Amino acid sequence: MKRPSSSACALVLLLVSLVGAQVRSTESPRHQAWSILQTNWEDKSTEKRVQAVRVLALLPRDLRSIELVKKAAVDEKPDVRAAAATVLGEMHGKWTVAILHDLLDDPEPSVALAAASTLIQSKDPQAYDAYYEFLTGGRKVNNGMIAAQMKTLKDKKKMAQMGVEGGIGFIPYAGIGLSAYKALHVDDVSPVRAESAKMLAGDPDAASGKALVDATADKSWLVRAAALEAIAKRGDPQLLDGIVPAMQDDNTLVRCTAAAAVIRLSTLANTKAKQ
Repeated sequence: MKRPSSSACALVLLLVSLVGAQVRSTESPRHQAWSILQTNWEDKSTEKRVQAVRVLALLPRDLRSIELVKKAAVDEKPDVRAAAATVLGEMHGKWTVAILHDLLDDPEPSVALAAASTLIQSKDPQAYDAYYEFLTGGRKVNNGMIAAQMKTLKDKKKMAQMGVEGGIGFIPYAGIGLSAYKALHVDDVSPVRAESAKMLAGDPDAASGKALVDATADKSWLVRAAALEAIAKRGDPQLLDGIVPAMQDDNTLVRCTAAAAVIRLSTLANTKAKQ
């Protein structure tokens, strides 16, 4: 049997690639956006999966988003579960409370702390119990963390890392953790600009909207991600076309934030069109 030549194989691969590119080009921005989030959610990299989960906070009422967060809450990776705990707080649904209570009993302290941080906003008694245990290393009530966690809670290095990851409040999605922490030490300007971008989310001035779109092409990924988050929260469909290119960004967090923003703004645009 005669084998196909290498040139023939190359031609086939080229045709497949061209067909794939043509299919992608006909997809709507919304479909492309969900593809980006789904691809990162299914990635082997825990960091990429965490980032795909975190941006779901921008889609609190989207049914597909809610299902992904529920899956993330029982993921095998602690970082993914912790991300889910944070996002659940942004979704503000009654259904989130039971899931967060389960996460308080997670065998990984960082997950329990993330759940407590979310629940404390509503002064949940179980959140206070969790913080008591983090402070003292002992239980106040019988439904606290399991005894096996005590060793981890006394690990100063582990606790310090958790403090760093949870305490960088002016960086978008603080839970991205050590990568953001390192960025602080090599660039002391971008975090301030990123915070400024986030503050413009509620500014009704059209000039601020344009400035945010321009910032999605900034050289700093911190600024790009913050600008996209602000645009999503701003809720102005007129900015949709300006952020579609950001879904091709080299940075995973920026791509995912852009995808969530595109979904949110396209949903708003469709709603207004039907009115």
